[in-house]
Amino acid sequence: MQLLIKNATIVHPASGMDGQTADILIQDGMIAAIGDKLEANTTTPVFLAEGACVSPGWLDIGTLTGDPGYEHREDFRSVEKAAAAGGYTGLACFPNTLPAVDSKAEVQYVRNNSKGSIVGFYPIGAVSTACGGKDITEMYDMHAAGAAAFSDGKKPVQDSGLMMRALLYVQPFGGVIINQPLDKTAAPGGQMHEGVMSTSLGLRGIPALAEELMVQRDIYLAEYTGSRLHVHNVSTAGAVQLIRDAKKRGVMVTASVAAMNIACDDHVLHDFDSNFKVMPPVREEADFEALRNGLADGTLDCITSNHTPLDEEAKNLEFTFAEFGAIGLETTFGLCRMHLHPLMDIGQLVQKLAIAPREILRLPVPAIAPGEPADLTIFHPDKEWTFTKNDIFSKSKNTPFLGWRLKGKVLGVVNNGRFWRSEG
Repeated sequence: MQLLIKNATIVHPASGMDGQTADILIQDGMIAAIGDKLEANTTTPVFLAEGACVSPGWLDIGTLTGDPGYEHREDFRSVEKAAAAGGYTGLACFPNTLPAVDSKAEVQYVRNNSKGSIVGFYPIGAVSTACGGKDITEMYDMHAAGAAAFSDGKKPVQDSGLMMRALLYVQPFGGVIINQPLDKTAAPGGQMHEGVMSTSLGLRGIPALAEELMVQRDIYLAEYTGSRLHVHNVSTAGAVQLIRDAKKRGVMVTASVAAMNIACDDHVLHDFDSNFKVMPPVREEADFEALRNGLADGTLDCITSNHTPLDEEAKNLEFTFAEFGAIGLETTFGLCRMHLHPLMDIGQLVQKLAIAPREILRLPVPAIAPGEPADLTIFHPDKEWTFTKNDIFSKSKNTPFLGWRLKGKVLGVVNNGRFWRSEG
């Protein structure tokens, strides 16, 4: 693959090239040269990047792929296209498939069936068999087979003993346990954030307490075991403060937030749009502000898409019967740029999308330098655009953002010797 990117601003925090505007010549999937007024042969495609930026390729933690078992919702090829359209060159995918990714065979299945993709797939192995929350899995075998982390994904680990044993299990090889914080016993039948809006709509709420109980438990267990914990997609002000305090004590904890939770509060549910029914739920304005501030001060390490593809039969229902989840790969950057500017500059946003996720998983961060593999995201930080059905590459269409005006547009990605370009 040959490509010449002209006049791009390099965004790579803590690197010597950050902020420089240059041409980037890519040959055979490698960065051949970086400089001014580079030339290539007549057969090399040229990408004119006036006003655009190039950064290390972005990586999403916790994507649902659907394959195996739910290919009607999403498969490797469709999620590859959705990821590329959203600027991602890497996906750390949750194990909530059928069968679940709970042994080395399933880890190898994901790796083998995603070969040749422009997007790198990093399977996350299950903590418990079939993500059932009872019997612990052979995590060492999955680690040896290439699992990037361990989690029961969309099924939070409720059993404290299981969670403690999982943290102890991964400690010798420096693994990380990812848990989405929700104490289900504190939120039975909950449909949305518990507050004034849930009361006015007559819907059973999911209290902030249900998240904060789990965050506190997991922090205590991580502190006790001396192991690495990633709190996935926090949504409450109280959880942010618990994580902030734990980091000050030296607990090895990191945390993420979903893009929708920094773009919306619970007022968006006023008309019972089931596409806003997600987990964790969008919460009230005080939580919304705490999440944004937590990102800015480094308490929250990264941003996720919370990409959860669901078929029409699962979402086009009365609100109480609809499943939780929305697709998010294609809209994450536009939502973040729109709602975090000017609180965070573009370098800080790239840190949350590209660098921190890899550091959490202990994956190498792509370098932008001659002789390095080309793993790049090309984007315009200020381009405004309207999200339409033509912008959806996922098999599923469960998004509430159709017709929304967004700021910040992905123009293309380069990875694994391939180039994908956004139409127009």
